[in-house]
Amino acid sequence: MRTYPVELLYRETSYLAYHFHWALPEIHDLEHRQRLRYVREIAHFNTAVNGGVHG
Repeated sequence: MRTYPVELLYRETSYLAYHFHWALPEIHDLEHRQRLRYVREIAHFNTAVNGGVHG
């Protein structure tokens, strides 16, 4: 079984908590694919709002 890097889990959790103001249990209850989808959607939205500049 392959494990997910802890550093990436912290990064994704922090990103979602910051943008959605979700509690840690809510974020940790998400399936990996769901969590990544939300991270991508937030990044896409932020890029669009910032005039195409990713950051």
